[in-house]
Amino acid sequence: MTDISPTGSTPAEAEAFLAAHPEIEAFDLVLHDANGIGRGKIIRRHELLSFYKTGRHLPISILGLDICGEDVHETGLIWDQGDGDLRAWPLPGTLVPLHGTAPPRGEVLMSMYMLDGRPMNSDPRHALRAQVDALAAEGLHASAAFELEFFLLANDRGPDGKVQPARDVLDGRASHRTEVYSVDHLHGMLPLFSDIYAGAEKAGITAETMISEYAPGQYELTLHYRTDVMQAADDLMRLKRIVRAQARAHGVTACFMAKPNEDYAGSGMHFHVSLMDGAGRNRFMEDQPGTWSPAILHALGGLKATMGEAMLVFAPHANSWRRFASQSYAPVSPSWGVNNRSVALRIPAGDIAARRIEHRPAGVDANAYLVAATVLAGIRHGLAHRIDPGPETTGNGYEDTGGGAIPVDWRSAIEAAKASAFLKDALGEDMHRTFTAIKSSEYARVMRRVSEVDFDLYLHTV
Repeated sequence: MTDISPTGSTPAEAEAFLAAHPEIEAFDLVLHDANGIGRGKIIRRHELLSFYKTGRHLPISILGLDICGEDVHETGLIWDQGDGDLRAWPLPGTLVPLHGTAPPRGEVLMSMYMLDGRPMNSDPRHALRAQVDALAAEGLHASAAFELEFFLLANDRGPDGKVQPARDVLDGRASHRTEVYSVDHLHGMLPLFSDIYAGAEKAGITAETMISEYAPGQYELTLHYRTDVMQAADDLMRLKRIVRAQARAHGVTACFMAKPNEDYAGSGMHFHVSLMDGAGRNRFMEDQPGTWSPAILHALGGLKATMGEAMLVFAPHANSWRRFASQSYAPVSPSWGVNNRSVALRIPAGDIAARRIEHRPAGVDANAYLVAATVLAGIRHGLAHRIDPGPETTGNGYEDTGGGAIPVDWRSAIEAAKASAFLKDALGEDMHRTFTAIKSSEYARVMRRVSEVDFDLYLHTV
């Protein structure tokens, strides 16, 4: 058993933070599981330093929980291991004050390790770290940013039982219109948005443009591009918690379901990624206008070739699959194109030096660490095998079915993921086993539940 932090964290960081923030009384310790749910503990101020010195024991089963927080025995992380303790350690640079808490609290992200300091590989963050390290061994690193789409909803359902957009927190005004790109519509939520930006600033996150999106109550928040893809994923996971907490403080619900409203587009989590070499040059950048770089073409080829096997990562829940419908800004085939929002893999228009791929399949309900790990693995696969992505899709990408098959439903995606050698490599054997077992358990939970739609369709008709 080691008392040397395998993350590189030091007690000096905690000591400096405590000295700078005498007002903070407690700290949220947050570890993200396979579903992206933040799990951990709240500790008192006097306990922080010992956490930095010796880590914190947590049961191994915390990484084998389903969406409801119940054990999934098929992960092998429960009684097969005796549900013993492992050690969580703080991640350097993630100790921050939380905005608007009373009494004041702080937060620190953590990751799980074996007692001897080896990574516990059912921790999603380690899956991304493994892909980052594999790229580094090839002399490359990824720069990246996520986009966060979400709904702000009323806390109560409407008379029809469906969710309804939140009233403006400024003056209670209601709108059931789409209001896409309406600046005036944003004004009604400015007090909430101001608190989100304040929370992001305290967390060291550069949150940027706020947009009224393509459904009533839907918004998008963009994040500053990071040179470190690990930090980009941390930003996204932490920002979701900030948005949820600040929305709750303002009396509304922040919703990160992929498709909360059947009549409108769902929420994506678009992932922008560039590939940099040791000299800091963007490998996706073309040498001359009109000719794509081989690196970006091979990366697109790898992402297309592996998308079918990886869709469970991008669409992990039953609700995720309701998002994929033609003309809904969610891709329905592994296509690529330039400045085209109907494809799965988009090359945005703009500065050649900032050339990147916008990966569009993932819903906002996906785990950012696993999405990033899988995308990086797909890029590596394409580069290694020099995969040709085929012709660019122009026009309506929803009509392009020549790019290869992706699963048509959740069950098919689970079976494809279980059988996928690529996904096992992308996530690592332990994370692959844990993730697919949890998804299989969730599928069984959903399928045995008798829903309202069953009664609506069948109660008086069959």
